[in-house]
Amino acid sequence: MKLLHIDSSVLADNSVSRQLTARIAREWVAKNPGTSVDYLDLAEEAPTHLSLDSLGFRLGLDAEQLTDVQRAENQRTEALLQQFLAADVVVVGAPMYNFSVPSQLKAWIDRVAQAGRTFKYTENGPVGLAGDKTVIVASSRGGFYSTSDAMRALDHQESYLKTVFGFFGITNVRFVRAEGMGMGDAVKNESLAAAEKEIAALA
Repeated sequence: MKLLHIDSSVLADNSVSRQLTARIAREWVAKNPGTSVDYLDLAEEAPTHLSLDSLGFRLGLDAEQLTDVQRAENQRTEALLQQFLAADVVVVGAPMYNFSVPSQLKAWIDRVAQAGRTFKYTENGPVGLAGDKTVIVASSRGGFYSTSDAMRALDHQESYLKTVFGFFGITNVRFVRAEGMGMGDAVKNESLAAAEKEIAALA
């Protein structure tokens, strides 16, 4: 079994989502001996955002028509895609930034979202091609976004990730949520304790 551990927070050791993903990965490996772990730190190794050069793999150009930059971008995209496709379990650290996900995480998703590889279009609509995976998202938020309709309407973090992984055909998407991280130590500690209990039951 292969586990892909992804972090995207820019807060280094101060990151709650990094704390949670590390705990999730350890728990999974402890309960599933023999699991190999591949680690991707998108804050340190973020792919560039989509551009004409990084879209080279979607332009239908022959290899000899590509520039050196496009060729390098293609290689980076293919490496990220193969890493994702090879994983049985994907653990994603996803803090909420301005109601959504970090741009580094969005850039990674833009690379692995490829027609014919992670999804395909059919006469009956799109079909996901990466459904044989488990995705566990470590979600951290400064406030509480899951406790009322008004706040849930502002959530373009968890809702986006559930949608995009679902588009890839992945139905087993789980969330470990730590909310209220900006609302004082008492609230933070209570929320983290609840997340720890969820993690212990995950694997």
